[in-house]
Amino acid sequence: MSKFRKKKKGMPAVNTASLPDIVFMLLFFFMVTTTMRETELQIENPRLPSATEVKKLEHKSLVSTIYVGKSKDAARHGTGYNRIQLNDKIATAEDVPAFIINERSKVPENQVAFMTTSIKADKESNVGTIIDIRLKLRDVNALKISYSASKGEGN
Repeated sequence: MSKFRKKKKGMPAVNTASLPDIVFMLLFFFMVTTTMRETELQIENPRLPSATEVKKLEHKSLVSTIYVGKSKDAARHGTGYNRIQLNDKIATAEDVPAFIINERSKVPENQVAFMTTSIKADKESNVGTIIDIRLKLRDVNALKISYSASKGEGN
């Protein structure tokens, strides 16, 4: 008989003492590095026309918004309700196709067909400006267009 016998050892328990520290470090990391998509309006907040049948857009991440309205900086961009804002800058209708192509490049190829262009136009804006935008959207085959409106009685 040997004097030394091998003792059977069980699996040691997993030490979870540092788990809350790791969770908080990940939480702070994502809080610091994540930014919300924000667009600073260069035009005055558009007063939307009212409509009786309003439907919310689904898949808001696939929506590209074009603002039409009066510029906040009248000395720089002029007066009138026909200023077009794409992303964070005032643009013209000629810039709309490049904007749409840029927005398409950010979306995976299989979701491009579901992209929608939302036009938020002030109710004082000219219809001619909106028609110019629609024609430019048609040139780049962006045919899903929605017009933003507030829910209420018709005009």
